[in-house]
Amino acid sequence: MAMGVLVPPAASASTRPDAVQQGLNALVHSDGLPAALASVKDGEGRTRTYTAGVGDLATGSKVPRDGQVRIGSSTKTFTAVVALQLVGEGKIDLDEKVDTYLPGLVRGEGFDGRHITVRQLLQHTSGLPEYEDLVEDDILRHRYFEPRDLLDIAFRRKAVFDPGKGWGYSNTNYVVAGLIIQKVTGRPLAEEVDRRVVKPIGLRHTYFPAAGDMAVREAHPQGYHRDSAGGPLRDVTEIDPSAGWAAGQMISTNSDLNRFYAALLDGLLLPDAQLAQMRTTVPIGDTGAGYGLGLMSRPLSCGGVYWGHGGDITGYETRGGVTDDGRAANIAVTSIPTGGAATKHLESLVDTALCR
Repeated sequence: MAMGVLVPPAASASTRPDAVQQGLNALVHSDGLPAALASVKDGEGRTRTYTAGVGDLATGSKVPRDGQVRIGSSTKTFTAVVALQLVGEGKIDLDEKVDTYLPGLVRGEGFDGRHITVRQLLQHTSGLPEYEDLVEDDILRHRYFEPRDLLDIAFRRKAVFDPGKGWGYSNTNYVVAGLIIQKVTGRPLAEEVDRRVVKPIGLRHTYFPAAGDMAVREAHPQGYHRDSAGGPLRDVTEIDPSAGWAAGQMISTNSDLNRFYAALLDGLLLPDAQLAQMRTTVPIGDTGAGYGLGLMSRPLSCGGVYWGHGGDITGYETRGGVTDDGRAANIAVTSIPTGGAATKHLESLVDTALCR
């Protein structure tokens, strides 16, 4: 570190605009998102929460600080942790075939559960096709889906590639993984996530919505949806999230997600062997990011990587993660951007929060 004049923290804070707050303001004012909120923990353990925008466009109410949001695909990390705990207990084998646990269930054009492993499900290297884009958005938001309904939809399609011969993100992988968890435990997935992950590390604002639970329980910003770029924002806070299930149904807060990913990397949720497997990644194209078992690594501009996931679900988008040295940042916005620029700005802001 270069030598120089030390500036007292108070003077530094008063003369330098906060980069995270500026970034949230830009997501609202430049990218047109209704609200943005963040929780950031520095290397010394100090946490700051931020908000920008409006929590409810109809009433003009403020954004609740650290309010609950739907976390979409960050649910996948919770599902993967439960699966890997079961690996550690000898109840699941990562390299065992899906058919060992769910005989005859996974069959379709170009794919077969006798040739797909549990590891390939968790790492998106199975080649199983996606279901989400085959269902109209309004139906996805309001209909209750059983997990096997989702598989019936996905299995109308052909395999994307042969198992282990590529990487392709598919929610279907995690629906199958969730069914394996239920089969070997004899308990509902939501119950296992709560018992094995949420309660042990004290995630007081995180839950897996029950069947028929379309609301967000605690203080939250409303979620919105645009049918097209420039179209009007519609309030879609209350939805049936069952189409996400093991791949995307959960609700949490930015600070709870920081706590979750920090506990995971600290070894509080998995034995060393299973955490090492989770952190063994395959490249995601030429992005510099890697995908492990329900956990992503992304490079930081200041060096090193951060670990997390991120998710999109009707009304909300979240991004964030933690570093090996204890820094953490999670940011949520209250609409899925219709273009890619706002999502890039959101991901860049995570980098800013972790690198400042």
